[in-house]
Amino acid sequence: MKLRLSAVGAAVLLAACGGLDSNHNGQLLETPASMFTMTKAQLDASGLIGLSGAAKCDVQVVPLNYVTPGAKGEASNASGVLLLPTGAGCTGPAPLVAYAKGTDVQKTRTLANPADSETGLLAAMYAGQGYAVVATDYLGFAKSAYSYHPYLHAASEATSVIDSIRAARNAAKVLNASLNGKVMLTGYSQGGHASMATHREIEKNLSGEITVVAGAHLAGPYNLSGSAKIPDAIAGYQFFVPYFVTAWQKIYGNLYSDVKTAFKAPYSDYIETLLPNPTLNYTTLVTSGKLPGMNGETPNQARDALFQAAFVKDITDNANNTVVAAAKQNDLLDWAPKAQTLLCGGKNDPTVPPLVHQAVAKAGFDKQGLTNVTSVDVDPFIVATYGPITMANIGNYHGSYEPPFCHAQALGLFNKVK
Repeated sequence: MKLRLSAVGAAVLLAACGGLDSNHNGQLLETPASMFTMTKAQLDASGLIGLSGAAKCDVQVVPLNYVTPGAKGEASNASGVLLLPTGAGCTGPAPLVAYAKGTDVQKTRTLANPADSETGLLAAMYAGQGYAVVATDYLGFAKSAYSYHPYLHAASEATSVIDSIRAARNAAKVLNASLNGKVMLTGYSQGGHASMATHREIEKNLSGEITVVAGAHLAGPYNLSGSAKIPDAIAGYQFFVPYFVTAWQKIYGNLYSDVKTAFKAPYSDYIETLLPNPTLNYTTLVTSGKLPGMNGETPNQARDALFQAAFVKDITDNANNTVVAAAKQNDLLDWAPKAQTLLCGGKNDPTVPPLVHQAVAKAGFDKQGLTNVTSVDVDPFIVATYGPITMANIGNYHGSYEPPFCHAQALGLFNKVK
């Protein structure tokens, strides 16, 4: 079944099929076709050539729309993009990089857009070097008919990525593209959490179907329960914490009994449907007053504006707090990767502090005696490029400075196992 459907059409189809089982996961809901070709010259002009090397291939941009279950197993779908290397010398079987994107607040955004900066990075760093790349938009974005995004929910992040791999394989057959069977997993920020959740799920349950040869998990929040206990709020708190609190409330149903016991007015009036947003982005969520920050609030001030004081205190003080219990269900500290694994981050990251997440994950792997997991701090590269990190530029650290250097580390690993 390869149809061309809108999100509404997909929802109708999936509801009608109501019993789609796991055998349909990754099934294409639209016929795949290249919408654009990014040339080697365009890739080399992206500013990443110093990290990626000169492009070897042109890159075809192929939108995907595929079947994947919701957070509770409901029939649903997600969209995304397949980036295929093409051109002279780039026609042989390609390894497949499955990518999970960073936190997104814009419901309409899709990575099937050659002008998108994250898509451009993937094209320059991987597809232009001969890798096929599949990147999901996740549940609740773009063409997905799912009613919300299950933010930082490890299980549904994993199924979204796994089914994108299946969708990429199905699309490759239609497009007469050849994949060599090797799969590399990577993602940044939320995507680092998603890629690690995917890595764990495949090695535990799907190793006969998907051969993961490497995982590069970049600046991800792997220790969510530990981070919940930190007394000071992270940079970007007003976006990230309400996002996962409201998402987990939809999934688990027990983080609060009434939204007004968790959030202060006016945020309590609309916070449960605010993210992701059909019209607002990071900037306009703040400038419109929908989230705090317009007056230069610190992360702690943003937290105190959003949440009821008793709700915050219970998270830090109560060993049986329901938010922490939900966080523990989405921690990624309880497994032992078999494939070569890279953890990457920068020590001055104010949003996903490596001491809270990367270092704790690495210590857990080391305790098991694993020798296939490496951990890299890219802060020296960042400082060498942008100068010392100060209050004036630290706001650029997680979103702009850190990603390319971690992706370069991932590419170095993938090049060894492709």
